[in-house]
Amino acid sequence: MGIRFITKQIHAYLDYPVAIALMGLPFVLGLGTSSPLALWLSVIVGVAAFVLTILTDHHLGVIRVLPYSFHLLVDGAVGVVFLLAPVILGFSGIDAWFYWANAIAVLTVVSLHKPETLQLHAA
Repeated sequence: MGIRFITKQIHAYLDYPVAIALMGLPFVLGLGTSSPLALWLSVIVGVAAFVLTILTDHHLGVIRVLPYSFHLLVDGAVGVVFLLAPVILGFSGIDAWFYWANAIAVLTVVSLHKPETLQLHAA
């Protein structure tokens, strides 16, 4: 059994709750003490993640125009941005920890993605 166990289906089930959390948790946690951008960056990314999920070609996508591989690429980029944002944007305290925790979670999910196997059908 390989360590990569997060399938496209599992990932799809995580997408909507994560997007909603990125939009709501900054208000619940009182983010923005070190910079207003610490609050709004997460909200904006949460809205974008929700739209991305709606547009992704997986079983929970609504419109399904974006390939899942693109979705994974965007998730990886968001993880890197969240990792660097506290340093570059001067976030501190809970603001910084929120982004670092989310960066670790996102990058972990992306790195544990199980590649899909090709299924060949006889003609």
